[in-house]
Amino acid sequence: MSFIDLYMNRNPLITSPNEDSDVSAIVYGIPFDSTHSFRPGTRFGPDAIRLAFNNIEIFSNRFNVDLESVNIEDLGNTRHTVVATEVLDMIGKITSELVSRNKQIIILGGEHLITYGTYMSFPKNTGYIVFDAHYDLRDEYADIKLSHAAYLRRIIEQRGADNIVHVGARSFVKEELAFKTEHNVRTVTDKDIRDGKGPKLVKDIISTFDKIYLSIDLDVLDPAFAPGVGNPEAMGITSRELFDMIYAMENKVISCMDIVELCPPYDNGATASVAAKLMAEVIAMNISRK
Repeated sequence: MSFIDLYMNRNPLITSPNEDSDVSAIVYGIPFDSTHSFRPGTRFGPDAIRLAFNNIEIFSNRFNVDLESVNIEDLGNTRHTVVATEVLDMIGKITSELVSRNKQIIILGGEHLITYGTYMSFPKNTGYIVFDAHYDLRDEYADIKLSHAAYLRRIIEQRGADNIVHVGARSFVKEELAFKTEHNVRTVTDKDIRDGKGPKLVKDIISTFDKIYLSIDLDVLDPAFAPGVGNPEAMGITSRELFDMIYAMENKVISCMDIVELCPPYDNGATASVAAKLMAEVIAMNISRK
């Protein structure tokens, strides 16, 4: 039995005008936010991103790709659950099935814990680069080990940090700094970005990766650009700085991207618009490589 048929609602909000062509990207949403620690509501993120995507211009001037003419397959959202172990098992099975199709995967969250279930479905040598205001390297948060604040530690405990890159952290605790140092997690700091070094550092660090899993926690952005997130942090980067670092990956294969922590109840539309633009540009960037 297909896990996609078992777990997905098959209710797409993104419809392709060119469904007879080869699929360029597969989209699915994970409406999960049960370990939130501040603002609830990121479970509504997947559909908010789709709504914005359906209402922005999706011609990429940078890559000369018109997404109106390509086939984007939207599988809808996963079955809703509030149990962390259940969602991780479910999305691990779904993602593993999708990896075998050898298409670019776009995953819409939901809180950041979901990445623990999805990234671990890719081969161990897949490069992982995350943009996030937080390190998410706590051993546990609120006595919970399967938490959005601890997901990256769980990944490193199982896979090591050789293929891990963290970009943009500006809010963390001593415990996380100690773990990062012990495991030699490569980073591009918030100060690096403000000093204009972000794109070059990202390009240099990922140069050894053949394929990349890209994770974007929208709280890496300053709340002025992304007010609708689960855990906003002041003094963040601009949307232009984020896109410039994404564009630094244009010669790499981005096998999968997830976009997490959009919290629509606190958004004025700006955060969802940024998320939709990220989705459009990463799909267009992948198409342009071909």
